[in-house]
Formats: sequence, structure tokens, C-alpha cells
Amino acid sequence: MVVTILSTLHADRNVYPSAGVLFVHVLEREHFKGEFPPYPKPGDSSNDPITFNTNLMGYPDRPGWLRYIQRTSHSDGVLYGSPTAEHVGKATIIEIIAYNRRTFETARHNLVINIMSTEEYPLPYQAEFYIKNMNVEEMLASEVLGDFLGAVKNVWQPERLNAVNITSALDRGGRVPLPINNLKEGVYVMVGADVQFSSCLREVENFQNQLRCSQEMEPVISCDKKFRAQFDIDWCKINLVDITKMIMIHSNRPDPGTGVLPDIGGYNPPPESLKSRDFFADFLITLAVPSAVAMVLFSVLGYSMCCRREGVDKRNMQTPDIQLVHHSSIQKSTKELRSMSKNREISWPLSTLPVFSQSGEVVPPIHPDNYETTSMPLMQTQTDQMNCN
Repeated sequence: MVVTILSTLHADRNVYPSAGVLFVHVLEREHFKGEFPPYPKPGDSSNDPITFNTNLMGYPDRPGWLRYIQRTSHSDGVLYGSPTAEHVGKATIIEIIAYNRRTFETARHNLVINIMSTEEYPLPYQAEFYIKNMNVEEMLASEVLGDFLGAVKNVWQPERLNAVNITSALDRGGRVPLPINNLKEGVYVMVGADVQFSSCLREVENFQNQLRCSQEMEPVISCDKKFRAQFDIDWCKINLVDITKMIMIHSNRPDPGTGVLPDIGGYNPPPESLKSRDFFADFLITLAVPSAVAMVLFSVLGYSMCCRREGVDKRNMQTPDIQLVHHSSIQKSTKELRSMSKNREISWPLSTLPVFSQSGEVVPPIHPDNYETTSMPLMQTQTDQMNCN
């Protein structure tokens, strides 16, 4: 059983859904077009973009059990949800405002939801199906939902069968599908019955099908062919709930309240005769303490860098004599070699002379052919010895 109602205008609409039964209220655009002025040209067809805003009377949003969806401004809006027993006897007034996106005019009326109690609430056996090839607004259509309940009834064979709730897969953490291959969002449909689950529904619980589901393979269900023509069911995600075996846990959560702050009167500003406050002491504390800490750190750093230097004399005193002798001889040899390299007078090697001139001609060598480069002196002392010989 599903409660489906079409909205009307000019008066508050009273509806009487039952607790534990899916409630669907369709907001048809055709019923609101009479509230808006027609097109300027009489021959043009009226296809104004209309959107709806729904909220609980006196509140910015709807009740927690009631959802709303409208895919585009040229499609109908749908209010749907499943009230519980705690909402029985409470009149819920929903404000519905229609916006004409062409003329920017609005039309408003109220929907009064009177939730009734039922003796069969809740149905003891509930099964939740995940349908992969449907969006939530498609599943909420009375014809499609009726076909699905008929297929479930054919498999389950209960005396009473109700659609308990419908939830979009996006509300369960699903991803928005890519706009290719006509992919759908997916929808969860909860169905309740008064008899035990059929053997077909329990086939998903056997070991072979559980193993196939763990390997991301489709289980083998004998009654899947009764749904496959119209509904693509993911049998690995079916959830069978037996309310008669559930353990009720009572929590001591505080009452959330109505969400409205109590009236505590108007705003009472502070008096003008306030005592002035002296911030000089705060300024000194804020400035003096960091400055003192910085000075101490600067003094410690300066002492470590300037007053703790050992010096050359102290270094020589702590160095062994043999190491000082070696160091002194190395320094003397280095100075002697540098002075000798400054005093030698030799010609530049032939390898450093240019082979070609700027004009491209070969430049003759500076030295004669019989010049022995092997006898070129490397130091001034060698030159003096050759002259002496």
C-alpha cells in the first residue's frame, strides 16, 4: 500500500497517511500554472519553468522524515517519506511555494498532514532491495512502484505487503553517476510483510552466494528473472530484517527540543557610565618581559662568541712541539716555492702559442728547428748553472 496524492490549489489540503507506510505527494506543475499570467501571445504554449520550496510552518526546513525532490524546473516535485508512530496525532503543516522563473511570481498553499495510526505497524518482516537502474523520482511513480510491489508479492506471497520507505543511493553515500550509458543513481526500497521471508529471498544467505558476493560476482538467485525485465536488483545488498528478533535498546538521550530559542526579552545594552581602564601596566608587561628575555639571550650569545675565544697563544700551548715543527717547516717550504716561482724567467711553451693567425695563415714557430725544448730551464738556478758551464 502506498499513499499517493496530487496537490490542488486555493485551499489547504488535508491528507491522512498511515504510520509505517510510504507517503508520496506529487506537486504537479499544471495545477499551479493557473496562478500565473499566461504568455503574451495567445497561440504560444505555456511551459514556464516552475520550482517549489517546501518547509514546515514556522521553520526553515521540512520534518526529518519528509524528503523532497525535483529534478528540473520543467518536472513535477515530489514530497515523500515514511512517518513513524511518534508522529501520530500531530498535525504537520507544510508550506508549499511555487516560483515561476519566467515572471518571478509566486503561488502559495498549505499541505496539512494528519498521520494516522495502524494496527499492523510495524510489519514484522522487512526486506530492503537496492535497485541499480532507477532514480528515486522514477521509483516514486505509482505505476513503477506498483509493478515492483507486484513482483515482490509474487515472490514473497504475503497477505499484507507495504512499501515502508524509499531512499536515494546518494543519501547512503553513493556517488553521482557519469552522464554516459544512461546510468542511474540507484535507489533503496524497504518493503514490509506479515509472513516469513520466502526461500528465494533467503538464497542470498547461503555460503556459495556469500562467497560470490565477497568476490564481487553476482549471486545465483532463482527468482531474479521475475525482476530482471524491469528492475536490476543488486542481491548482494539485500537486507532482511526480522523485527520480532531485534533487541530494543533504550537510550537516555536528552530531548532535542523544538529548535527555537526561548524568548528572553529584548537586547539590553551596557550603560554609558563604564569605568575607564588603565592599560599602561599591561603595556609594560607586554613590552618589558620580552625585551628582558631578549637582552639576557643577547648577553649569553655575546659572551660565548667574544669572550670564550682561545687565541693563538693558547692554541700553541696546547699543541705538541713536533706538530708545531712540522707546521713551521711546511710554511717555510711554501714561502720558498712561491718566491722561486716569481723569479724564474722562461719562455712560454709552444703549446700556448696560437697556431693560426687572425687571417688564417700558419704562423711560423718562434724558436729554430734545432732548439731543444727538453733543455728548457724550469727555475732561475738552472739557467745560472747552464751559463756557468
